[in-house]
Amino acid sequence: MDEEKGIQTPTVTSEPSSSLGPQNAFTRFNDRFTSLDLVEARGIERVPESQRMKDVTAGDYMQMALLWFSTNITANNMAVGMLGPLDYSLGFVDSALLATFGALLGAAGVAYMGTFGPASGNRTMVIARFFMGYWPSKLCALLNICIMLGYGMVDCVVGGQILSAVSGGGMSVVVGIVIIAIITWVVVLFGMRVFHIYERWAWIPQLIAAFVLVGSAGPKFDTSIQTTGDAATVAGNRLSFFSLCLSASVAWAPAGADFYVYFPEKTAKWKTFTMTFLGVGLSLTFANLLGVGLGSGAINNATWAAANDTSAGALILAGYDGLGGFGKFLGVLVALGLIANNIPGTYSASLGFQILGRYAERLPRWFWSCVGVIIYFVCALAGRNHLYDIFEDWLALMGYWVCIYLTICLEEQFIFRWNTGFVWEDWADQSKLPIGIAALSAFLIGWAGSIVSMDEVYYVGPIAKMVGDDYADLGIWVGSGFALIVYPPLRWLELKKFGR
Repeated sequence: MDEEKGIQTPTVTSEPSSSLGPQNAFTRFNDRFTSLDLVEARGIERVPESQRMKDVTAGDYMQMALLWFSTNITANNMAVGMLGPLDYSLGFVDSALLATFGALLGAAGVAYMGTFGPASGNRTMVIARFFMGYWPSKLCALLNICIMLGYGMVDCVVGGQILSAVSGGGMSVVVGIVIIAIITWVVVLFGMRVFHIYERWAWIPQLIAAFVLVGSAGPKFDTSIQTTGDAATVAGNRLSFFSLCLSASVAWAPAGADFYVYFPEKTAKWKTFTMTFLGVGLSLTFANLLGVGLGSGAINNATWAAANDTSAGALILAGYDGLGGFGKFLGVLVALGLIANNIPGTYSASLGFQILGRYAERLPRWFWSCVGVIIYFVCALAGRNHLYDIFEDWLALMGYWVCIYLTICLEEQFIFRWNTGFVWEDWADQSKLPIGIAALSAFLIGWAGSIVSMDEVYYVGPIAKMVGDDYADLGIWVGSGFALIVYPPLRWLELKKFGR
């Protein structure tokens, strides 16, 4: 166990490969690979208390914040902030406030789910079984895979765009995508221990590059731009951008507990919540605000507007104009910083694959990491010229289900489990988990609410059309509201009928 500077790196324990079936070339390779000191062999199996860290130091709590800070002080979140001025016609002040409060509200959802990691020793989508039931939780796992691999695609595209811009077009976006994907794959292959070490330090160059960007590009931020449109359209655009920033932040909630399972059960919940909230909230707010500033500058600055027409990555690099070779070096750092955002998503997706079925569970986590990298690498190549469309449509869509899921979790814990709590050892015993009829029904009803109130390129719901000329994306709010109302009576009936 590494205790450098008071921060412990979780010691991972290898699991036998007997679940893979008879010995063959694959299982022999798996045994050799997982026997390496830095490799985490564990997948979705619960981590018993005996195999966790013995104590939690102040440095360990700091590691929680640093992990999430490294993950989110990245260029993809700057690209989200750009959408306020550039896509929603919002002024600088409006964009800044909405980006900040959207990021903080989403961070609270991530922090809430994070508290279950030390308490249970279970991965986040295993914990979903206690809220959604054994079979319905697989739907959540599948949707989480979509989120995390979607983030992987976005990270690869933005990183490729920046590296291409740094080279002056000498390096194609495709080559940049390859670089980001390969480095991510190497770290994720080894698992939790290497992941924690990487994230412990990855924030430092990113923060330096971000502060230099503030100094270099800040004077060109146009803080005077105003929101345009009639009252209804402005209200709709404000709500849509706020929902988008919330979605970008809360999308980490289905992975919130994954990285804390080696912390002991006695880990203080309020400290886990606070450090996770600060790590996610501060990094996303900072990155989003930089994006808002760059987007505002691109409204009236011809050079920045031309860069934005090329790509979001090129606009970020344009912020370093005037710094010469040093600016290009910082651009490379920003691009490589996306690896820190990509690693936890790929790791969480690999666990999600194992949740889907017993045959998938038999294949080791590192194998599914390889599958995940291949999927989003191919998607990044296909979608590299449509980044803003991906952000607006895919990211908002993912936010719908996460917020509906969190609504069900909060009601289950604070209404129906307030006194009884959870028996985390039952994670694999289907007979002791909820039936899931109430949760699945509320989840689908919530989704129906999101569909009739969404505002996407491919479909605009009738409720969304009621707001302004540009409509408004009300999917999160109507969907969560529907689930909030219907879940308690449905769950009460389920408990009365089945007793679990």
